[in-house]
Amino acid sequence: MGGSVTKIEYAPLTGDNFHAASLDGFVRRQEVEACWRRQDGRLTLVPCRFTEDWDAAALRLTAQSVLRGMAQGFAFGAFAGTQVIGFAMASGKTFGSRGQYMELRMLQVSQPFRRQGIGRALFSLVCEEARKLGAERLYISAHSSRESQAAYRRLGCTEAEEINRAIADTEPFDIQMEYRL
Repeated sequence: MGGSVTKIEYAPLTGDNFHAASLDGFVRRQEVEACWRRQDGRLTLVPCRFTEDWDAAALRLTAQSVLRGMAQGFAFGAFAGTQVIGFAMASGKTFGSRGQYMELRMLQVSQPFRRQGIGRALFSLVCEEARKLGAERLYISAHSSRESQAAYRRLGCTEAEEINRAIADTEPFDIQMEYRL
């Protein structure tokens, strides 16, 4: 007998399907070997070994951040039953020289569910909503790890034409990216 396939459902995050404990089973773990750093004006891949692994407290803080973000913008979740296995959140407000950008604040997929198209589906939902709200581009302050950068580039993201200093200064090693809607 073959294994069962988990049915994934996508929905806007609301107070009915997302709460302070919604990420308790989420696995945010990433083994990083190399990161992109700007050296002499160019991005260079450099050794940078660490493990990013959110503990229970970090998951609860992230859930609180998502709840606050839902009130200021919009968010979507990927669900396996009632379990949140992925989520994406955007600011809901435009900025930039022409008001062309809307910030993608979070895009996460729980480790056991990665490489199944869930991140791409969540990204598409955010893009569609941002377009409806008048944005021309998503702005992403993306983790500089080789894997994170590769994932965003596979989605079609490029380095941002305009840098939002208020966003960039909060995570100086992040790569400021954009996606044309």
